[in-house]
Amino acid sequence: MNMEEKKAIQTVKRERSVVYDIPCLLIRSPSGMLGFIIVAAAVFVALFADVLVPYSPDAINLVAMTRPPAWSNGGSSANLLGTDVLGRDILARILVGSRISLLVGVFSVAAAGFIGTIFGIVAGYYGSWVETVIMRVTDAFHAIPLTLFGMVVLAVVGPGMITMIVVIGITTWPFYARMIRSEVLSLKNQEYVKAARTLGTSSVMTMLRHILPNVMPSFIVVSTLSVANSILAEATLSFLGLGIQPPLVTWGIMLADGRNYIATSWWISTFPGIALSTTVLGIMLLGNWLRDVLDPRNQGLG
Repeated sequence: MNMEEKKAIQTVKRERSVVYDIPCLLIRSPSGMLGFIIVAAAVFVALFADVLVPYSPDAINLVAMTRPPAWSNGGSSANLLGTDVLGRDILARILVGSRISLLVGVFSVAAAGFIGTIFGIVAGYYGSWVETVIMRVTDAFHAIPLTLFGMVVLAVVGPGMITMIVVIGITTWPFYARMIRSEVLSLKNQEYVKAARTLGTSSVMTMLRHILPNVMPSFIVVSTLSVANSILAEATLSFLGLGIQPPLVTWGIMLADGRNYIATSWWISTFPGIALSTTVLGIMLLGNWLRDVLDPRNQGLG
């Protein structure tokens, strides 16, 4: 057994050890565990929002307009977090709004990751003029500001969830392409990739079998962190009136609804803001923990 084979076996053992030890590693990390709990709770709420909501998020009750939270003077246990200017229950709208916010975040990252990974692998593997063309296209898309591009596209095509996913995906895929390309540049010179070429394996199969699996750890980490940025992007565009439109409910729309009443009815925008900030924080904590676990240079694992 030569040295390269021994290194390959050690690498496989280390990767399998990390996979098997993930639950233990998560428990030993306070920040990672906190992030996991927050993300799990957000996903649970998004999946079962219809069952958890006390009222319909669109139910108007003019008698209970701008009712404060239950613990404040004038509050009611019927509306734990209060109501908005139309008497709609804040808690119900937060729970339902989590679904669209997470959907936009996840699917926009999936679209951006899919496009960016393909271009990144092709550019890094083939090099030459192929890499030059792809990188120049990447630079062009990378220079497009998300908010400005969103304003133009949403004004022409019209607002909606699908449009929002496309806008965020188009403006964020260059980041994946650059990251994947840098990984492939080092991977394509590894002995197992050279051996696959020598044995006559096609370029497509080499990229799928030997390069793609090895860039997945970095892809998972970046995707997890990007979900938080996509959720913030959706909230920003919806807050500006360019994103998801009523009667759909998102945290960005709720923030926009309460911005004119922050001095008198602070709870209308405060609680959606807390939900948004907490979810983003949880995703960032989980992403940072995944980066530490999946980083092959981390010597403290295993």
